[in-house]
Amino acid sequence: PASQDAPCMPSRRLRCAGSTTAPRDGQRHRAALVRITGTGTGMARSLLGDALLFSAGAAVGAVLLLTLASPFAPPAVLLGRRSSSAAGGGGDRRTFYDDPEVTYTVDRPITGWDEKRAQWLRAHPELAGAGEGCVLMVSGSQPTPCRSPTGDHVLTRLLKNKADYCRLNGVQLLYNTALLRPSMDRYWAKIPLIRAAMVAHPEAEWVWWVDSDAVLTDMDFRLPLRRYRGHNLVVNGWPSLVYDEASPSWTGLNAGVFLVRNCQWSLDFMDAWAAMGPDSPDYRRWGAVLTSTFRDKVFNESDDQSALVYMLQHKGSPWRAKVFLENDYYFQGYWVEIVGRLGEIAARYEAMERRAPAAALLRKRHAASWDHAAYAAAREAALAGAGLAESGVRGWRRPFVTHFTGCQPCSGDRNRDYSGDSCDDGMRRALNFADDQVLRDYGFRHAGPLSDDVRPLPFDYPAAAGRR
Repeated sequence: PASQDAPCMPSRRLRCAGSTTAPRDGQRHRAALVRITGTGTGMARSLLGDALLFSAGAAVGAVLLLTLASPFAPPAVLLGRRSSSAAGGGGDRRTFYDDPEVTYTVDRPITGWDEKRAQWLRAHPELAGAGEGCVLMVSGSQPTPCRSPTGDHVLTRLLKNKADYCRLNGVQLLYNTALLRPSMDRYWAKIPLIRAAMVAHPEAEWVWWVDSDAVLTDMDFRLPLRRYRGHNLVVNGWPSLVYDEASPSWTGLNAGVFLVRNCQWSLDFMDAWAAMGPDSPDYRRWGAVLTSTFRDKVFNESDDQSALVYMLQHKGSPWRAKVFLENDYYFQGYWVEIVGRLGEIAARYEAMERRAPAAALLRKRHAASWDHAAYAAAREAALAGAGLAESGVRGWRRPFVTHFTGCQPCSGDRNRDYSGDSCDDGMRRALNFADDQVLRDYGFRHAGPLSDDVRPLPFDYPAAAGRR
């Protein structure tokens, strides 16, 4: 299901403004009209005076222009402009940012966050309009170069993939390469980052964590946020595997991609989640507890995913009621069951565009980003008639997110069950599959599923390709 929720943008008019500050309120300067009168020497003196005035005015104008362009220019307030703080919410009006007790770090809990955030949004109505549809994608990778020879290149492509999706769908992107809390590294590093993102982005209703090794493989699909009303955490999982107290599985859900609402419940939840991590004095004990709880867990360590399942599995869990286990579509899909089908999925989408009633509209060339939502909606409407509406291993809908769990493209320390070629080729297939959806707006596509080369598309593609 495609979401119709508004993206996290105050207005389309500001999308290409190049600045996050409000428009300046500088006054217009009126030119004085000087009437030249008299004749003879009087006229000469008048003309000479005007020439001097003009030269002086030009000099002053040049100095002012250089001053404004200089990095040493005086503060905006001296030039009669509104400061960005005044433009954003009212100058001396205090918000939670003025409270030293509200920090970005996970070691100091925040209370009353819902009211603090609501107060800030009331002070910034221009950012409050998107409401439920305002999403911040958060992802990241390690601060040091990858050990794998190709790791940094792959991470660049993975970052480009996320940036492309966010640009096309009005989602903000925060990509981080710093360990905000060095003691919480590897899979625990996401929690300090998400906490900081919530405080830094009160305008975001949802924070969408996406692991660095996950690929957005459907550039048209938008999160069905209305589906999650009444819930604060959305994660791919299966109730039968998570809530079975007799035999739960630590792989009953995947903590590599999830949505968490920006609210007090979520802050409290992450505090409880982090209490099972490396900063806890009981960290080793938690490793033993989780290993004994999950029979399929083979390593004696407290990891984020096992801890999350443990927090939800008991009937008396205070968190379970607000958690949505999503499995109706590839909210995050296991790459092994996806990559071998991408070629056939692409072929079926092309066939749909050749014969669907709305095929002419789908093939019509258009501006790269301005009309993306309209074309995505038209393609979405045509899926059912072409037999492509069903998701998962039995359907042929594009997978939304393909997650290369276990491939470790940066370190190269792959799961022993996967060969190097299967991971490398699989990621290239998924990235090219997604990139073709972007390149099409520019008139190109990859020469093949594993090719780095591109070729121009014929006019009226894919109908033209089908006639060849």
